[in-house]
Amino acid sequence: MRLVIARCSVDYAGRLTAHLPTAPRLILVKADGSVSIHADDRAYKPLNWMSPPCTLKEGTGDEEGVWTVVNKAGEKLIITMEEVLHDSSHELGVDPGLIKDGVEAHLQELLADRIETLGEGYTLIRREYMTAIGPVDILCRDAEGRTVAVEIKRRGEIDGVEQLTRYLELLNRDPHLAPVRGIFAAQEIKPQARVLATDRGIGCQVLDYDAMRGIEDDKLRLF
Repeated sequence: MRLVIARCSVDYAGRLTAHLPTAPRLILVKADGSVSIHADDRAYKPLNWMSPPCTLKEGTGDEEGVWTVVNKAGEKLIITMEEVLHDSSHELGVDPGLIKDGVEAHLQELLADRIETLGEGYTLIRREYMTAIGPVDILCRDAEGRTVAVEIKRRGEIDGVEQLTRYLELLNRDPHLAPVRGIFAAQEIKPQARVLATDRGIGCQVLDYDAMRGIEDDKLRLF
């Protein structure tokens, strides 16, 4: 990972346009190719970013100090450096991935055992399918035999959609698996996460933990 702290301005040119005026910011360049720009007042959320796969070109000559990041759709993130305050690189290695809490781990186990919850004709390939950036919770096939990657969360938020997006980009490079589509599964899916998932062609599945464990609703029923 490369960390750069600089006074810079940022321009995004794509489906929309956006401009960040000059200010001190943190720029993260990760090994997966992603580039994100952070301020000091927004917790973990970047001001702007470019998801992989993308390319970073650092300008030279008259363009020195201008970084241009381009993704596969041709969208551009242009970072104009006025003053670099810090620039360092660190090798983090392969991350072991997020350790699931008890509920998430049990949801994964239950869904693998009841894979038909996702739809009729689904079959399990395996749980914890390993990739270069961590394990996919569940890899399965749908009724048409297409590969499906499933990311499971207790509460489905934007970070989980981003995580599944990275897995899909890697899995779709494997000709034995491609094309691979994604399903984001959680007990509760936040509206923003659902919108982002839909925009990226990722399906959403709300999981009923009690129903999957075979626990009946204790409310009175007529039948």
